[in-house]
Amino acid sequence: MALDKNGNLAAGTSTGGTTNKMTGRIGDSPIIGAGNYANNDSVAISCTGTGDIYIRVAAAHEVASLYKYKKLSVQKAAEETIKQVAKLGGTGGIISIDKNGKVGYAWTKDKLGMYHGQAKIGEEPKVFWPLGK
Repeated sequence: MALDKNGNLAAGTSTGGTTNKMTGRIGDSPIIGAGNYANNDSVAISCTGTGDIYIRVAAAHEVASLYKYKKLSVQKAAEETIKQVAKLGGTGGIISIDKNGKVGYAWTKDKLGMYHGQAKIGEEPKVFWPLGK
């Protein structure tokens, strides 16, 4: 995800795919609202993990909706959405940024310590390993 100097948000998601997947199967990454979503009025989100569950939850859009309509922080919106993913048996993580430059990260227990990072103009890029392992 990115927030430019003019306040424009963008999201993109790439995937390594699923080993031995069914031929022709499409995961969540290319589906706007499931694997990625961006709206200048709210947030930009990218998801990774068990794609079918992210589609069922409309995970990326759910983060945006919780932020915009329930007025949750981008962090809390990501956390609440990943709970929905986990409840349905999904795994993975969510990274997001809001229109004010605040970031949110959340992941399921199987992804404890998921690397994530951020870069801002005039600052050194940072990579986080939250559990210090």
